[in-house]
Amino acid sequence: MIQKITTFFVLSVLIIACSKNALTGKNQLTLLPESELQAMATTQYAQFLSTNKVVATTNNRDAEMVKRVGQRIVGSVEKFYAEKGMTDKLAGFKWETNLVDDKTVNAWCMPGGKIVVYTGILPVTQNEAALAAVMGHEVSHALLQHGNQRMSQGLLQQLGGVALAVAVANKPQETQNLFMTAYGAGSTVGIMLPFSRKHELEADRYGLIFTAMAGYNPQEAIGLWERMEKLSAGQKPPEFLSTHPAEGRRIDQLKKYMPEALQYYKPVGN
Repeated sequence: MIQKITTFFVLSVLIIACSKNALTGKNQLTLLPESELQAMATTQYAQFLSTNKVVATTNNRDAEMVKRVGQRIVGSVEKFYAEKGMTDKLAGFKWETNLVDDKTVNAWCMPGGKIVVYTGILPVTQNEAALAAVMGHEVSHALLQHGNQRMSQGLLQQLGGVALAVAVANKPQETQNLFMTAYGAGSTVGIMLPFSRKHELEADRYGLIFTAMAGYNPQEAIGLWERMEKLSAGQKPPEFLSTHPAEGRRIDQLKKYMPEALQYYKPVGN
């Protein structure tokens, strides 16, 4: 009987928590209000920056480039949403982009547009357009609420589906770790990997569109993933690849998405 009640409760939560994403129109599991996650992101982002070496834009071309690409990607997102009549869906987004001195090949974006690029990924991107593809992809994760879905799943699996406020109050360290993992800023939790892989190609599609709208050639994403493939050959894959589809499959899918993205592409001076 208890098991039936528990099952009924979990199913009820799942049904109630299903919401439609504005970008895709698809239903998705989001137990957590984005406003709460955005507030949590502001705190966690500030804490992350305070404990890591942020590269200042003063006399640093890489930091200047990361800021510039971030601004152009944000501009393309805002334009896309405005054209779709969805500007209100960006409420609460307070965009911020920082380059962090770390050899890890990684980048991520928290709710509300809190972006970090690691210096370790720049030798792989090699150029501004490829960096835009990376940042467009990570921003798409935030817009598609993939982190919310991963954290919702984590709350169900690890903390019993309690409300975020309760989880923070009763298990602050566990909740913080879960948050950082859900947004790619912490250690990988194996049980979430299959769930995460389902969203990578979706983020690729919109990432290409935002890259193109920002005036960067989206075809540079192909070269980027070819370099990623070489980087991971015969070695432990870098952090950026830990939850991503195999590079070969990804490249094939990117080529299928490319005609759509190229419709948005109007080159501008880099």
